[in-house]
Amino acid sequence: MNALIALGTIAVVVLGTILFAVASVRRIRMSPHEYIIGGRGFGAVFLWVLLAGEIYTSFTFLGAAGWTYSFGAPAFYILAYGTFGYVLGYFLLPWIWSYAKERGLLTAPDFFAARYGSKTLATIVAVVQFAAVIPYVTLQLSAIEIFLKIAGYGTVNAEFGAVLSFIAIIAFVFATGLRGTAWASIVKDALVIGALLFVGVAIPLHFFGSPAVMFDQVLRAHPNHVVLGALTAPKGSIWFVTTVLLTGIGFFMGPHSIAAVYSAKDAGVLRRNAMFLPLYQLVLLLVFFAGFSALLIAPGLHGPAADQSFLTIVVRYYPAWIVGFVVATGTLCALVPSTALLLATASIVSKNIVSDLFDRAHDDRARLLVTRVMVVAIGLLALGLWIAYKTTLVSLLLLYYNGVTQFTPAFVFGALSRRTPAWGIIAGIVAGIAVALALALTNTAPFGCNPGFVGLIANVAIVGVATLLSKANEPAAIATGSTLDPVP
Repeated sequence: MNALIALGTIAVVVLGTILFAVASVRRIRMSPHEYIIGGRGFGAVFLWVLLAGEIYTSFTFLGAAGWTYSFGAPAFYILAYGTFGYVLGYFLLPWIWSYAKERGLLTAPDFFAARYGSKTLATIVAVVQFAAVIPYVTLQLSAIEIFLKIAGYGTVNAEFGAVLSFIAIIAFVFATGLRGTAWASIVKDALVIGALLFVGVAIPLHFFGSPAVMFDQVLRAHPNHVVLGALTAPKGSIWFVTTVLLTGIGFFMGPHSIAAVYSAKDAGVLRRNAMFLPLYQLVLLLVFFAGFSALLIAPGLHGPAADQSFLTIVVRYYPAWIVGFVVATGTLCALVPSTALLLATASIVSKNIVSDLFDRAHDDRARLLVTRVMVVAIGLLALGLWIAYKTTLVSLLLLYYNGVTQFTPAFVFGALSRRTPAWGIIAGIVAGIAVALALALTNTAPFGCNPGFVGLIANVAIVGVATLLSKANEPAAIATGSTLDPVP
């Protein structure tokens, strides 16, 4: 009976959210611009819920608590990197939007083709972004399986349920595009705030009387859990700083984030969002309360099992309808970002591979059809790869950031310099990814640094040298003053 109540609650919430979003866009006439970037018409509130819907995912709901449970203080990087990313985004994103608006860009690789005049560079970026997004999608699928396994009280096939849920999301993206994702994010964000208030406040109050007492017990039972390790130790101070820098710099570099940037109706919308989105970090703090509470209440979880630490408490001590509500919220945290990821990846394949590289599907009708077909194909590919590859949620997220952060130098140099050549950007991206992957695969962390950050340093060095050796390549794309606005 408990499983029926919990799973029924999840079904009602998820299906209700999908139907709400579908109904909200039913009268919208779809074109590639509308389907992929919402017709560049999103205001501050709509963009706020869209970006929050994309940024605060199942990782926020599970991975942050899991790392708090397993490692303690190193998990605090999750609080720091988003805020750093918003600071960088305040200055860089309005310029990216202005550049894209002026040239009618649809995808992230379009920026590289327009700014650096290289179809080869755009194709490389498209391939790398496609490869980088797949681990991020599998992160969401891993989370859905965890959620359904917990809500089913061990009586259902969670993997099969995750597959069915994801197929429903593929159909949802096929029908609604980016605007549907934004409408679904409204429901998801409201539920997230409610669920995190419960797990971050109610659980410490229930078991310890207050969060202060809970932290006091953590300090006594696990004194090393709330401090960083030695400077060069694994997940020590240098790892913490370089990981914050890596993930903060790459915060908006995913193809779905660039699509959200393109969707804004003006540059001011992006600046306002950069100021107000950090408020979400306050809600994220509650996840850490839940993770520390679970460490005391249910010790002994290891590896991927730690990702479900606080949910274990909810299932063990609270009624099924609360379990259903919390798990339904977490499921939306996986499904809604997946829609943006699938759409962004499909648009890259249709625009930058099928249209630009293979010279097919140039008119609006054909491009829209190809994009929708690619949504289905990429979704099914992600499902297959997920079944074969599963790991901890944070590991998957850091793998994603190791890849997409390597695009940041191209955007920054594109805004600040006329001289940076396409070959320098290509060499920087290739070197950055090669270094990051080599270090990650060999489990090497020079001086305790995050492997992706070492790759980023190599990337920046190569692009910087290439810039010094080259002449101006586009007078129209140069930043002036303290704001990143293109020169007319």
